[in-house]
Amino acid sequence: MEDRRRGLTVNELVLAGFFAAVTSVLAYIKIPIPIGPVPISGQTLGVMLSGGLGGPVTGAAAQAVYVLLGLVGIPVFAGGTSGPGVLLGPTGGYLWSFVPGAYVIGFLLKRHGKVGSPEAKYRYLKAFTACMIGGVGIVYVCGVSQLALVAHLGIVRAVVVGALPFLAGDVMKALIAAFVISRFPRNF
Repeated sequence: MEDRRRGLTVNELVLAGFFAAVTSVLAYIKIPIPIGPVPISGQTLGVMLSGGLGGPVTGAAAQAVYVLLGLVGIPVFAGGTSGPGVLLGPTGGYLWSFVPGAYVIGFLLKRHGKVGSPEAKYRYLKAFTACMIGGVGIVYVCGVSQLALVAHLGIVRAVVVGALPFLAGDVMKALIAAFVISRFPRNF
């Protein structure tokens, strides 16, 4: 069994920084929609890639760095926003959920065969499933919950404005992420 008490290696730290930067760049892909406060952005693709390529710990660390950068005022959130007000506002649940989302994606992929194993032929399907559970499922549950609480919306209305308009785009991002993830060997 692996001992995670040792902390992250230099390679893992570099990878975490890289994926925090990737997520930051993807956040600038922001498309406002007229039915609610949540824009379409590329951030969840960064979450999926960090968990799928970095593994559970490195992926979660990357997203924790990303969230902390935004929290302290560096404009890394969708459209160049930042600060505690964003994390505490209606869309904040989507942002802080990136940490457990990336962890779950990496965890699910870690639980399955490495390259060359009999399960390798199902890598794309496994990567897509992990991205949908961690990168879409967890992000939606946390994001919609905070949206409902902060914006004083019923849960059905919060789902209508905070999840449904994004589902097709997030499925596309999961397909793209799964394609990329399935092309690289996992070292975690």
